[in-house]
Amino acid sequence: MTTEEAQAIGDKIVVVLKTIYDPEIPVDIYELGLIYDVFVNEDYEAKILMTLTSPNCPVAETLPVEVEEKVKSLEEIKDAEVEITFDPTWSQDMMSEEAKLELGFL
Repeated sequence: MTTEEAQAIGDKIVVVLKTIYDPEIPVDIYELGLIYDVFVNEDYEAKILMTLTSPNCPVAETLPVEVEEKVKSLEEIKDAEVEITFDPTWSQDMMSEEAKLELGFL
């Protein structure tokens, strides 16, 4: 896989991630800053490193599964795995300018 191919697949994954919303906040998980990293290996397997707004987030069980399933739905991706981390801990500073504007923080 070339760097350009990897970038194109990464961009498609981001588009998919922007369709997934935190149920408590009307902003997608990417703009919220919940996605820390996206990796795609040469076997077209994706790994998404993400966090939740809090460890006792009500969607802690379902959100990672939704992310995995939507990323797996891309024809280029053979498999997807989500790893949840709380290091660093999520804060409002991780939100994009767009998310802060949407939520009235700017």
